[in-house]
Amino acid sequence: MQDFLMLRDHSPQQIAGLLELSHTIKQRPGQWSNALQGKSIALLFEKPSLRTRASFAAGINRLGGHSIFLDAANLMGVREPARDVGANLALWHEAIVARVFEQNTLIELAAASDKPVINALSDRCHPCQAMADLLTLQERLGDLSKVHLTWLGDGNNVCHALMAGAGLSGMHFQVVTPEGYAPDADLLAEAQGFAKASGGSITVEHHLSQLQATDAIYTDTWLSMGQQRDADQVLRDFAPYQVNSDLMARLQARYFMHCLPAYRGREVTAEVVDGPQSLILQQAENRMHAQNAILVSLLNGVGA
Repeated sequence: MQDFLMLRDHSPQQIAGLLELSHTIKQRPGQWSNALQGKSIALLFEKPSLRTRASFAAGINRLGGHSIFLDAANLMGVREPARDVGANLALWHEAIVARVFEQNTLIELAAASDKPVINALSDRCHPCQAMADLLTLQERLGDLSKVHLTWLGDGNNVCHALMAGAGLSGMHFQVVTPEGYAPDADLLAEAQGFAKASGGSITVEHHLSQLQATDAIYTDTWLSMGQQRDADQVLRDFAPYQVNSDLMARLQARYFMHCLPAYRGREVTAEVVDGPQSLILQQAENRMHAQNAILVSLLNGVGA
């Protein structure tokens, strides 16, 4: 691997290798305490963050490395183009972790940098989140090829990443969105191709009545930062798609998942998100372990 921009760029073997390495680093952290010794990682963020920023900084420290946070909103764009930022950061750092509004910014950074660039969120994909989610599902359910996951809500960047991850790992993944909010058609077709090769399946529906029983239900906020949408219209369109106890029971879902932040009473009820079926904290913890595996693999050639 040269960069980690979208899951679609990687093979099933690479994804499986990263998950295996994530488990290993999580279970035996002491063996990896010097994996990034003497290495510096730039955290370049255009968007605010809790989990992504904190988990990368803590993980890099646990691996023996150093991180520096850069507020890209004040550095990149009008002041200085992404290509200049990427070329300069590559002079001093072994990798660039970038959280951006647009995927094209990542592409520009990666083209200018001879050091790895990691997508910490863009409008197209959130691959680090998806890797943490696959790790969480493995820990809870084992063989991913036997897992059935349901996405409920907006066909957004997290949905795109999970589609690719599900397809590459042989999962059965059903997506249900309101009309007009489906995931990107090209990314969907590509993920369905992955699924066909791996023995999995990916379907998209628009009506809750078409959903089948599932192991877990995953949702996300209905209003994402940077989206140009009428908030009142979005709330009206998504109101029937709330995850609640009745839906969890009807689909026989054992677990609830959310990438956070969650808005209780909107996309999910407090009873579900704070209940015993919720995996939100396990997902959040696994962000660090999955990201550490990505860093070790990119910088040391281990695992994937």
